[in-house]
Amino acid sequence: MAAEDAVRNLRAVFRGTASHAWAVRLSSPRTYNEKEWRSMCFSASASFVAGSSLSVLGVAAIRNTRARNELPVAMIPLLFGIQQLIEGVIWVTFRNEAPQLKQAMTIAFLGFAYVLWPMYVPLALGVLEGVRWRKRTLFAFLAAGIPVGLYLLHAIATSSLVAEVLGKHIVYVTPHPNLLIVGVLYVGATCLSCFFSSHGFLRLFGVLALLSLIAAYLVHVRALVSLWCFFAAILSLLIYFHLKFRSLGGFPAERHSPAVAHAP
Repeated sequence: MAAEDAVRNLRAVFRGTASHAWAVRLSSPRTYNEKEWRSMCFSASASFVAGSSLSVLGVAAIRNTRARNELPVAMIPLLFGIQQLIEGVIWVTFRNEAPQLKQAMTIAFLGFAYVLWPMYVPLALGVLEGVRWRKRTLFAFLAAGIPVGLYLLHAIATSSLVAEVLGKHIVYVTPHPNLLIVGVLYVGATCLSCFFSSHGFLRLFGVLALLSLIAAYLVHVRALVSLWCFFAAILSLLIYFHLKFRSLGGFPAERHSPAVAHAP
């Protein structure tokens, strides 16, 4: 699949998903009629198309890196692609009655959502950053993201995880005793950390990720994890476009050398 085809596929998926966003919640999440099955087929296709397209673009982003410290950020679209492919498998298990596979894929999906992202995002940004005070700030966000990720890993390992369908979206049911504190630290590590990057495309990603969180909350609060991960996955295209078109003059070269830049 060419990168251009992958971008077109993602545009089609996003338009289709947006048209299904304001859906009526199902009264019984475990009993589905034929119309609901067709909706699941659409949702599975959306996840598979998004996942495969992002995987292709993620590989392209990695190939367009110029320095080793760009690799962690360049891998973000690929990682989101893998996560979306996992959710596609979860959609398939609802119709094909594969409880063990669904449980395994649910653990894998939440491993990305709960454990990987609050640690990986500030780490990748910190490795890329060349301005000293900004790098220190980003690693401070990493110091907040690590305990959040470990806490949620413990929750995944010790809790009974449930994935069910409500309102044409997947709802992941997991207990969070300290939801407010964990949520604030999580948003700080994954979104607010981007505001401190010296790279404009990463600051834009952080703003849009925060707005997509609000949008996902308004669309379906119980399906927040699934929806926000999907929106954030689409937004990771910013990373691909930056690395792709930087070499064509579409983005200005960064002003700070990653190795020697100092705080202004």
